[in-house]
Amino acid sequence: MKTIIEPFKIKMVEPIRLTTVAERESALRRASFNVFQVPAEDVIIDLLTDSGTSAMSSEQWAGMIRGDESYAGARSWFRFEAELRRLTGMPHILPTHQGRASERILFELVGGPGKVIPGNNHFDTTRGNIEHSGAMAVDLVIDEGTQPRCRHPFKGNLDPAKLTRLIADIGPERIPVCVLTVTNNTGGGQPVSLANIREVRDICRKHGIALFLDAARFAENAFLIKLREPGQEQRTAREIAREMFDLADGATISAKKDGLVNIGGVLLMRDDDLARRADNLLILTEGFVTYGGLAGRDLEAMAQGFREVLDEDYLRYRIRSVQYLGERLLEAGVPILEPPGGHAIYLDAAAFCPHIPVEQFPGQALVCALYRYAGIRAVEIGSVMFGRRDPETGQASHPPMELVRLAIPRRVYTQSHIDYVIEATVHVFHSRNELRGLRMIEEPPVLRHFTARFAELGAP
Repeated sequence: MKTIIEPFKIKMVEPIRLTTVAERESALRRASFNVFQVPAEDVIIDLLTDSGTSAMSSEQWAGMIRGDESYAGARSWFRFEAELRRLTGMPHILPTHQGRASERILFELVGGPGKVIPGNNHFDTTRGNIEHSGAMAVDLVIDEGTQPRCRHPFKGNLDPAKLTRLIADIGPERIPVCVLTVTNNTGGGQPVSLANIREVRDICRKHGIALFLDAARFAENAFLIKLREPGQEQRTAREIAREMFDLADGATISAKKDGLVNIGGVLLMRDDDLARRADNLLILTEGFVTYGGLAGRDLEAMAQGFREVLDEDYLRYRIRSVQYLGERLLEAGVPILEPPGGHAIYLDAAAFCPHIPVEQFPGQALVCALYRYAGIRAVEIGSVMFGRRDPETGQASHPPMELVRLAIPRRVYTQSHIDYVIEATVHVFHSRNELRGLRMIEEPPVLRHFTARFAELGAP
């Protein structure tokens, strides 16, 4: 069959309030043109993030009921630990309340002033936690990864030559860890190949540098390897995922993505000394090592989610549904980052509205337009999220791409919802010359995209 259907039945529904254009205009202005500040009840289709927005399965909900809430050594912890060890093979498994908690612990231990943390592309909280430690985050994605129209199958790859040059320039002693984000969220949800993970691992091992995966979307990356990497098509997604983890010295995971849960994270390590220090910091800041700031019911849901996410019927549906959105937009002439990745479609905001200069935040303008017209909440991944202002000169710098991410929650929306998104996006594209730029009127010092305030400029 050509039609790939949802491999599940809907057992419970949540109503959507269908707001009017006038209501959305009012909500947008109250939010100072930052959709993070718009109440969820005023959103029709919420594509802000795929993090913590999944619909859980009947088995996950059953696990929630079974959850053992003992403070130490709960049954739910042992089930969670066994599932993660079967999946990853890692000897040290720490639960945390979400991925950024895992990142904070890791970079507090290995980062610090003078340290440099290279990666393919660091996403917002990863970069934020690296920089909060005093270290510097450096992106080394392959050149194809910054070219929206390029259809390289693994645009998430880290460039080995760039990594080798960085090590030669600053010395391996300043690089405690290299991070590969799989899939590469900043770069459009693009996968990283097994060959690239191996090559980066070999470079790191040669210089005594640990390799960690930011593995929030490990299952989607594994399935895209199965689909795109020669020689991998006969392997299962689970086998490929295991090899990804086998090549690494550790990993941070936000279980709110491919763990199919609404809260939870994991920190995985091979090094005994690092794990001992992480245990101590976890107890200080998150909770005892067998619950890590989570309830037993959360550990049960995570254990089941990590099992379900590698079901290939689910992964085939997941990847194909995202491709469907991308293909329909391309057919209508809407510029997106190609090829479609694993969890989202990224609109090329710079090409979508070229009349808006980068300093007027074209991605944020497009986010506002989608919400205004159709109640669709997306997120800007461009100069709002990753732009920087020099504290001494005031000079602004901008990332290589201006994108808007349409992140698809797992097992939440049907094809008719996605068709609505397509229709709305095409309409906004056809009226794109009416979009107005923005100026930032309040700029927080860290992760500014969450709470920044904007004012809309006059008509172009």
